[in-house]
Amino acid sequence: MLNQRWKKYEKKETKKLQQTIPNVDLEKHKNDKLSGNLEDTIAFIKKYLGENDDFYIHHFRVFGKFQAAIIFLSSLVDKRTINLEVLKPLMYIPQHLEGKTIEQDQVNEILLNDILYNSQGILEDHLADLIDVLLFGRTVVLIEGINEAITIETLQVDKRSIEQPPTDQVIRGPRDGFIESLQTNLALIRFRLHSPDFRVKITTTGKESKVKVGICYIKGIAHPDLVKEVNDRISAIEIDAVLDVGYLEQLIEDHHFSPFPQIANTERPDKVVAQMLEGRVCILIDGSPFALIVPAVFTQFYQSTEDYSERFLMGTLVRIIRLVALLFALVFTSLYVSIISFNPELIPTDFAVAVAGGRAGVPFPTVIEVLIMEISMEVLREATIRLPQQVGGALSIVGVLVIGQAAVSAGFVSPITVVVIALTTIGSFATPAYNAAIALRMLRFPLVILAGIFGLYGVMVGLILIINHMLSLKSFGVPYMAPIVPGNFEGMKDTLIRAPLWWMPKRPSFFHSDNKTRLSKDSLSKIKEPPSNTLDPMKVGNERWDDTDGISSTNNSDPSDDRHI
Repeated sequence: MLNQRWKKYEKKETKKLQQTIPNVDLEKHKNDKLSGNLEDTIAFIKKYLGENDDFYIHHFRVFGKFQAAIIFLSSLVDKRTINLEVLKPLMYIPQHLEGKTIEQDQVNEILLNDILYNSQGILEDHLADLIDVLLFGRTVVLIEGINEAITIETLQVDKRSIEQPPTDQVIRGPRDGFIESLQTNLALIRFRLHSPDFRVKITTTGKESKVKVGICYIKGIAHPDLVKEVNDRISAIEIDAVLDVGYLEQLIEDHHFSPFPQIANTERPDKVVAQMLEGRVCILIDGSPFALIVPAVFTQFYQSTEDYSERFLMGTLVRIIRLVALLFALVFTSLYVSIISFNPELIPTDFAVAVAGGRAGVPFPTVIEVLIMEISMEVLREATIRLPQQVGGALSIVGVLVIGQAAVSAGFVSPITVVVIALTTIGSFATPAYNAAIALRMLRFPLVILAGIFGLYGVMVGLILIINHMLSLKSFGVPYMAPIVPGNFEGMKDTLIRAPLWWMPKRPSFFHSDNKTRLSKDSLSKIKEPPSNTLDPMKVGNERWDDTDGISSTNNSDPSDDRHI
């Protein structure tokens, strides 16, 4: 009996709560249509948006005859557009319609086809949808006796200018980066990709934010099942708000508890275009300057767009340097702890004596000393990022020079430990992908602890566990360690080294693209042809001021030719 009373009370309270939640209450009216009564429609809209100070309703007469109202949110619209392109043409009859009888049922058609200057006007007949279009910055025009509203695109939000992305800078390459406007970001992609096969599917997500999400891909290159999977995962999300692509990344990735990122992100439109040309899918949202790229493999996190702008020899050298820095960031401190604590015989005698002399007077074991320095460096790094730019640079200099030197002078840490920590920190900065660098920083701590307990055996066990974990990961079905595991010769041309572009005529096979060729056979054969050496001095006559220089004429030049050099 008590249980039944509790259920009745709970049901009553739930119903009462739902009536006070606008989204839940609005959902009940999703199939309701406009009745044609102007005051009823205005009352419905006021119920949900009328308490806002930026909510405006302006009553007027269309052609001085039909009662109407224009509704908008002033913080989202361009008032000049409303005044000149909406209100002004609606209030005066154009010359070609003067003297003609306009029936009420013809008004909407005449307004859209003959009167309004705005090309993005559409008709809407559902009450609940009027709330959504107002929240997206459109202006609603209601006319008495007509059961359809005209909605016009008048959105205007101030945005920052396009500039070089601060998180992915290059020496040689484009300087433009994404901003917070979805339309601007799509324009930056289309500026580089003039292809009719480029597709953009825009949907919304977030019950409260209702943010626009753009799914971008190239038809015929991206696998259709991959596009469908991305769309399904985003459509399944039911959350209050998606304020950044990082929200989506956490909700659609495959392995939520892995430290390694399974979805790449970038602020560079050229990188997005390059990844889509390999068969990947890009995800953009309105309000974020970052784009997500799926699927992702581990090798792309230490690659940079600059690798492909430079000649392949320089690109390969820089990539190898990044890999060395990556290994430094992950294992250097743990190797130092294990060798100093357990296997000092592995280092040369003179160096061992110098290390022992530097550690004289240090009160902590090596593992504790390293952990203290690592934690201090992470705190200093985080403080440098969070402080204002004018102060952050000074703090980093003070922290590295003054505090480090003072710690060594006080005998708190040894000089060699400071050097090791500095090299490790610099190595983590050399990784182009910030989220991958964070994963390496996180894994460095358990490796140091294993090295302090078990020595080199602990380091090897830790590395084996990390590699096994990476081998088990997948990103939208693609193995995380591809093309190394499973092995693929074509893909390996762009892993440790950056092979010449003409060595990579095929797209990566692990994306299963229907269009596997990116460099045609004709182009490949012409590239492999020997150079013509058009201006070889042994083949071209050297002539100046009508006097030959002793070079005999060749089949490439005629001595009687009147052209001069």
